[in-house]
Amino acid sequence: MDSGRLLIVSNRLPVTASIGEDGAVTLKDASGGLATGLGPWHERAGGVWFGWPGDVTQLSEARRAELEALLHARSIRPVLLSTDHINQYYHGFSNRVLWPLFHYLIDRVPVDAAGWGAYRQVNARFADAVVEEYRPGDLIWVHDYQLMLVPQMIRARVPGARIGFFLHIPFPSSEVFRTLPWRREVLAGLLGADLVGFHTFAYLRHFLASLLHVDGVETDIDRVRVDGRDVHLGAFPMGIDAGGIVAQANDQSVIDAAETIRREANGRRILLGIDRLDYTKGIPRRLTAIERLLTRHPALRDELRYIQVAVPSRGEVDSYQRFRRQVEELVSRINGNYGTLRSTPIHYMHQSVEQQDLVALYRAADVMLVTPLRDGMNLVAKEFVASRTDDDGVLVLSEFAGAAAEFGAALLVNPYDVDAVADAV
Repeated sequence: MDSGRLLIVSNRLPVTASIGEDGAVTLKDASGGLATGLGPWHERAGGVWFGWPGDVTQLSEARRAELEALLHARSIRPVLLSTDHINQYYHGFSNRVLWPLFHYLIDRVPVDAAGWGAYRQVNARFADAVVEEYRPGDLIWVHDYQLMLVPQMIRARVPGARIGFFLHIPFPSSEVFRTLPWRREVLAGLLGADLVGFHTFAYLRHFLASLLHVDGVETDIDRVRVDGRDVHLGAFPMGIDAGGIVAQANDQSVIDAAETIRREANGRRILLGIDRLDYTKGIPRRLTAIERLLTRHPALRDELRYIQVAVPSRGEVDSYQRFRRQVEELVSRINGNYGTLRSTPIHYMHQSVEQQDLVALYRAADVMLVTPLRDGMNLVAKEFVASRTDDDGVLVLSEFAGAAAEFGAALLVNPYDVDAVADAV
């Protein structure tokens, strides 16, 4: 059998299509852990990547053909979605139901958890695209919570296919997962794979417990028998390009940029937070911890500077717009109450930051605050550690981030305990 190609399947692509004022289509590298982590695999394997290129419903047929040609040149196969599918599958079921539920925030799941039909339809469209491209010997690698039905859909049409699935977010405890009305369908979808991977053993244990409690399926340590075949299960913590981060951290331009950041801080200690603007990241509680610290120790008002980079995320969703207002009102309140003639305690940036600038921030920081309420792994913590080639800096890390299982030397905190976070700082 031919060794085959690697077919990567994810909701979003490693590039995002953008349309200029003249209507021309350009591609921009995407940010985010999945694109960063899988990009090198795609480049080395010479395979094909399937995913949604963004909302291109306004493009003319000619421009759409131009986009597809640009993507094909990079071994990318776009899965185009209608506006209704984007709203119901992506903004709806994936991000209003699955995302909060898998992060233990059940109170954020709407009572009318709509969108399941669209979720099935879009998963089927992804499966169709893969099956159309598939050749015997190819290895199919499906990713994340938006596409949990795809493995079984492919299996039904290509029984002998080699299929892997990796979940980039936490798999919740069985008690939480079982609140999902479509729990059996999701488990069946995942078990269509030959290998199902998670970031940590804790997530793997939760999955095993759900198989037992939902379907009565018993497992043999790291595998389960399904329809006469073995489905292997494992924990595979996602990493970063540590060598690339180290090289950037040692680049003289980055070292100079870090020194500039320190100089502008005028001797104040620099605290740093870098997150997508998402309610799972614990930003309001972290800001409240900073506020609590300044209340307890007024002398610190002129002694520290907290830089919060809040990368825009799902800005078209009402709940995320409300969350942004909540964060920015909190920043304004703290700066208004605790600012002095000499300094403002919180420097807030609602924007994306280039990787080189991020590494400069990592190098400049005295303390890195990574305090999500839940997080599948959190690659920011790993990037911070890799960037500190000077063996300096302190990582304050949520015990509910997947990275906590690997970073025992960090200051682990309960992000729900604001006083404990303040004490750690």
